[in-house]
Amino acid sequence: KQANVGVAMGIRGTEVAKDAADIILLDDEFSSIVHGIEQGRLSSENLQKSIAYTLCSKVPQCMPNFMELAGIPLALNVSQVLAIDIGTDIWTAIAYAWQPKESALMARKPRHPSLEKIVNVGVLVYAYGYMGLMQMACCWYFYFQAPGIWKSVGKSEFTPEEVHTNKVASTMYYYTLVVGQIAAAMATTTYHESLLKYLAPNVKLNICIGLEVVFAMLIIFEPTSQGIFMTTGLTAKQLLMPWMTFVAISCVEEIRKSFARKSMHAREVSPQNPLTQRLLGA
Repeated sequence: KQANVGVAMGIRGTEVAKDAADIILLDDEFSSIVHGIEQGRLSSENLQKSIAYTLCSKVPQCMPNFMELAGIPLALNVSQVLAIDIGTDIWTAIAYAWQPKESALMARKPRHPSLEKIVNVGVLVYAYGYMGLMQMACCWYFYFQAPGIWKSVGKSEFTPEEVHTNKVASTMYYYTLVVGQIAAAMATTTYHESLLKYLAPNVKLNICIGLEVVFAMLIIFEPTSQGIFMTTGLTAKQLLMPWMTFVAISCVEEIRKSFARKSMHAREVSPQNPLTQRLLGA
């Protein structure tokens, strides 16, 4: 018989065996194979989660440009987009490299490297058609909460008062998207496991999330930054309201993950074929 994978001992194994082997156990412990597979799965999943998180903000970033064609004042300018992509998201995405494993990591079926890519349909649907749409809906909702913004719709020229109103609305959109990305960062740390159980074990990710808030405050309230990013100061109420986005996204994600866990459990306990059924019956 021919083995799919050849394994050789690194300490006691001969040089001939090492040359012929696919895997060499440096410590001569077969448990190292499991640890290696686990680390490989973890690295693959963390990379996929990082990409999914990064893509989530693209829909709410692009849509204001199309809405401006419909007469709605620009909700998110280029400098604000760069502040999110380069100023905050990139560091948070890197922090996923230190994300601890989920409890069901080794219980899931292995990913086929040829048939199931890191960036697959599921990742794109999650980022663009699910998380991105939720973020965009929340951004537009709080954008239109700016007092007097409806009077600016359809206009091409604005009074000084309307210019300030547009800045308030744009700042609300930007800040809501930052909060939405914080919610996405927490949500994408697990596929199925509830955050109430998993919590927030990645200290580096937690620090990056905290820095996102600090960086957003500087952009909103620091005078020089206001001129660069076309923002303006917000009231305490306007700063608190967008956090409803975090609550809403987190609740929806917990519901989705609960259904995902039930579906995964059903596949695990249901017999796949008559042989499996007979074995389980025995």
